[in-house]
Amino acid sequence: MPVSHRLTAPAPGWTTTTDVVVVGSGVAGLTVALNVRKAGLRAMVVTKAMLDDGSTRWAQGGIAAALGEGDTPEQHLDDTLVAGAGLCDEDAVRTLVTEGPSAVRNLISVGAAFDLDADGEILLTREGGHHRRRIAHAGGDATGAEISRALVAAVRSDPGLELIEHALVLDLLTDAEGHAAGLTLHVMGEGQRDGVGAIRARAVVLATGGMGQVFSATTNPAVSTGDGVALALRAGAEVTDLEFVQFHPTVLWLGPEAEGQQPLVSEAVRGEGAYLVDADETRFMVGQHELAELAPRDIVAKAITRRMQEQGAEHMYLDGRHFGAEMWEERFPTILASCRSHGIDPVTELIPVAPAAHYASGGIRTDLQGRTTVPGLYACGEVACTGVHGANRLASNSLLEGLVFAERIAADLTDRHAEGGLPERAVDVAGARAARSVPLLAPEARAEIQRMMSTGAGVLRSAASMAAAAAGLAQLAEDAFAHVAEEKPADPRVETWEAANLHLVATALVAAAAQREETRGCHWREDFPERDDAHWQRHLTTRLSPDGTLEAR
Repeated sequence: MPVSHRLTAPAPGWTTTTDVVVVGSGVAGLTVALNVRKAGLRAMVVTKAMLDDGSTRWAQGGIAAALGEGDTPEQHLDDTLVAGAGLCDEDAVRTLVTEGPSAVRNLISVGAAFDLDADGEILLTREGGHHRRRIAHAGGDATGAEISRALVAAVRSDPGLELIEHALVLDLLTDAEGHAAGLTLHVMGEGQRDGVGAIRARAVVLATGGMGQVFSATTNPAVSTGDGVALALRAGAEVTDLEFVQFHPTVLWLGPEAEGQQPLVSEAVRGEGAYLVDADETRFMVGQHELAELAPRDIVAKAITRRMQEQGAEHMYLDGRHFGAEMWEERFPTILASCRSHGIDPVTELIPVAPAAHYASGGIRTDLQGRTTVPGLYACGEVACTGVHGANRLASNSLLEGLVFAERIAADLTDRHAEGGLPERAVDVAGARAARSVPLLAPEARAEIQRMMSTGAGVLRSAASMAAAAAGLAQLAEDAFAHVAEEKPADPRVETWEAANLHLVATALVAAAAQREETRGCHWREDFPERDDAHWQRHLTTRLSPDGTLEAR
């Protein structure tokens, strides 16, 4: 079926055509684009800000793969399954860990330079949940920035790969049978393609990153407003595991009023031997898990939150003073500079930390080729739910997942192209606006959504807290419809489109989280504190029905 829900927006004022349109310019999106170009397909990359402004460049710790002596994909698989708390798709994990080492080597061949030891071998470190040193890093703690640099350089060197920067994707275009046939977007700035336009394409790949901006405090950049998941829901695609949002345990605490993107203190700092302590400098993780500070992230985040509650504290501390100045400067220069810019010197002081929204383990449901439930629509990276992460992502598996499944999407598109399975599809760009328009929210609704979600569906959740969040979100939607009825609708622009996307994603997340009556992975219910395999060792899938209601099952 054609798409039945769309954002309120002007009709496209321009149209262009390509073979594959990729939305997003992180490790996943750029890898797809580079690989489909090798097959001779035309490709276009659409990105919301500049080419290197996505989440990839903020990744500090590194990329996990069984590259070290004595390590094996099977051991990496075991650690991933444990972290995923019973909900990982084992086939997806096996694909990740088996194809991971070659994907990293492919990345090196593109130009990414990882830190090496004296013998020229890749330096490896440990992070939470890993029993082996298998985290490759670059620039000490600037792995994402180096990967982004290499991929962006490769993309910019290909004159046949077209780029559209400063563009917010709006909605999917489909043909009469419901196959993806392109998308609509809004381009900001001055140029030949300003305002709302349309891209016709044989296939659409969403690599739009996460939705961390649905919460008040997050490690995600400002562009991470859930645009890909919201587009997929409006297009009729299934999303799954949205309730599993990972809160990173060690985010630099900047005060109770701090909102938006917060500085991350990488798990690799603990991997190299930093300790978590309370105000009395007591190591509270010892005895709670065999890996202490290197337990999986959900366990560490819960332990920090519990200790904060017990002591009436707003944060805990990370102690890396024993590293000394030289190690901080060489191994963690980015984190050192970030801390010092906020008046904290990790060489001589404890670092105040608290959990903040970090990574969405759930997203658009895909198969092992990255195909969604809408024909012709693919997804990879954080926007996708491949089944790798289950209820909780294992540290540094995200960059690897983006790489591996991007390569698989490109391979699938290459095969389909060779077999004649990527035909041009007829789509009525002008007539697409006849679908039901989603009322837009005022820009200030963004902050309201974030406050509701942080209070009602953050690290700690309960039936009462989520009911309050759901009611608040429903009221915002009701107000938007009322303004339309009064002929005072919010103006269609970037801020109101982002608010609408955040609202849809938040509503879907709360619906799934309220339904899952157990504590599992990074989903922590105060009123259901135990894991319940008898009833809940299964996935919740959400769809947007034709009448506009969300159905989670």
